[in-house]
Amino acid sequence: MSDWLPSLQTATPQEGFELAILLARKGVGYTQPSEDVRKKLRPVYEENADSLTLASQVIATHFQTVAAANNYWK
Repeated sequence: MSDWLPSLQTATPQEGFELAILLARKGVGYTQPSEDVRKKLRPVYEENADSLTLASQVIATHFQTVAAANNYWK
């Protein structure tokens, strides 16, 4: 594994949200390392409202963590 996350610190909430998305995507990549399998599964969930809602919840959880690490950009 490479060091791809040197810090949770971001300059702005927008950057924090983008980091939260990256964290969610990296989590999927670590959970299912095969790109071929991920591509095969994508049609199953990409138009499923429940799956998309759950993905949004994962991003929101990561954003809470990033926001707290940045003292809510105060």
